[in-house]
Amino acid sequence: MPVKKQQGFSLLEIVIAFSILALSLGILLKIFSGGVNSAMVSEDYTVAVQIAEGLMAKTGAESSLREGEESGLENDKYEWLVIITPYIFDSSTIQPTSLVTALFKVKVIVSWQATKSSNRQLVLTTIKMVQQS
Repeated sequence: MPVKKQQGFSLLEIVIAFSILALSLGILLKIFSGGVNSAMVSEDYTVAVQIAEGLMAKTGAESSLREGEESGLENDKYEWLVIITPYIFDSSTIQPTSLVTALFKVKVIVSWQATKSSNRQLVLTTIKMVQQS
């Protein structure tokens, strides 16, 4: 009687195949979770930039510019601070015109808690002028 060859995989081959599969899935899950984390961080920064730009645009437009600070909370997550200080310029390089009475430095800081242990912050700064009426 001829000897039949066994068909199929040995236990060792199956264990190695499952090990390779598990390692590959672990790497793929880590890559995808990193992508999701990056997307969440990007979304937070996008919202913070929109808040800061909105505050920057309305500073001086809705009320007159004057030295001081104003703070608040947006979306129960983003704390903001607007700091307005007089801007002192070098009169040898910049000559004020008769239409400009003062320059102010406007700094907008938006901060939020990204995780339980880390905070993130975005800072925008510009110079705005007060025109004579």
